[in-house]
Amino acid sequence: MKKSFLTLVAVLCLGVLRTLGHGGVELGPNGGRLLEFSKDETLHGEVVLKDGKFHVSVLDKALKPVALTEQTLTVTGGSRNKPEKPKVEKVGDQFVFPALKGDSYLLAFQFKAGPSAKAVTARIEFDASTCSGCQQAEWLCKCPPAKDAKKPAAPAK
Repeated sequence: MKKSFLTLVAVLCLGVLRTLGHGGVELGPNGGRLLEFSKDETLHGEVVLKDGKFHVSVLDKALKPVALTEQTLTVTGGSRNKPEKPKVEKVGDQFVFPALKGDSYLLAFQFKAGPSAKAVTARIEFDASTCSGCQQAEWLCKCPPAKDAKKPAAPAK
């Protein structure tokens, strides 16, 4: 009984979080999802899905492409119980890796600007279902966040 109650609470919480998290993501110059690849907002990643593969471009502060030299990207995705680490390759000035199986899963990106640089982690929830508002995939939804969604509290000083 206790286990089923906890499962019900977890499912309800995930549903609420998913509803509140809907829309309002920042999109890059190629229509992909933007990620923060630096602590000072000087490097971004733009994630695009083409032909069953994710393409990640590294962009500067002005959202212009950055040539890939010594940068590295590691990706972990899927469920927490059985995470997968797809092989990431450099193709031109993009990192490319195959999409995982399924229509909804988490992706964690670990980007290093160089061999001795500290890794910066960024996460997205990939959801291929279609948004009823903008008709885009949910993970690329351009709709503004719901008006009734609570704004995050300002950090304490």
